[in-house]
Amino acid sequence: MNILVVNDDGIRSPGIAHLVRALSERADVYVAAPAGQRSGASQAITISEEIFVRPVEFPCAEAAYEVVGTPADCTKIGLQFFGEQGVAMDMVYSGINFGSNLGMDTLYSGTVGAAMEGALTGVHSVAVSVDSHEASHFDVACELALDVMSFVRTKTSPATVLNINVPDQPREKIRGIRFTRLGGRYYRDIFVPSEGGGYRMEGAPDAAADDRKLLDVTALAEGYASITPLAVDNTRLDLMTPLAEAGFGIRRRAEASSGRTPESPSEASAGAAAE
Repeated sequence: MNILVVNDDGIRSPGIAHLVRALSERADVYVAAPAGQRSGASQAITISEEIFVRPVEFPCAEAAYEVVGTPADCTKIGLQFFGEQGVAMDMVYSGINFGSNLGMDTLYSGTVGAAMEGALTGVHSVAVSVDSHEASHFDVACELALDVMSFVRTKTSPATVLNINVPDQPREKIRGIRFTRLGGRYYRDIFVPSEGGGYRMEGAPDAAADDRKLLDVTALAEGYASITPLAVDNTRLDLMTPLAEAGFGIRRRAEASSGRTPESPSEASAGAAAE
């Protein structure tokens, strides 16, 4: 089995080194990771600038690329470049990230974004994070990354990303695993002046008041690891019928100039019957 490992903390981050070492016990591992820190890049891709790619040595990896680009760029480049060498990837793993990716974090996260890019191209993908920006405990995160491998490949659609978050605690202090949905963690953000004359964003997470047991933010706060299945398709299918029944339509030229709203299907039928 072939696995592409990406991240957003950069190719020299200890987190990605731990993950590659663990996964190499089960598969041939290939790496494509940013040249530097690219947290907060979400699923952004580079379309107006050149991307520079160079091969590098990486312990326990079959081959590796350092990419001057976003985490999602790394996923795309890794899948293409290694694919052109005859290496088709069975899975994409993103991480291990320094800092958790919970609740609304997942919208901004380069770690989750890189995994989503893998899923978008039809490859089973997993995101892994440890709940500290100075993390020092990676063993449980690596263990869970290995444990979910078979489940992801046989029980989930490629359009699903498993998002794993683990407390930065010794194994004996982690209370267990919860299978969760996204919690309401938002941020109180402000921009403050920096020494260079610009501004830097600062902020702190602000958990919503309705956090409950099945939310990822609650699980980590209470000392549990969290596994959340995320979908690539964000469509609100429950709104399809109400939208169809709302009577939206294209205004005819005369209606648009008069400011009239287009007739709803029921109004049009009533008018026709009156004639």
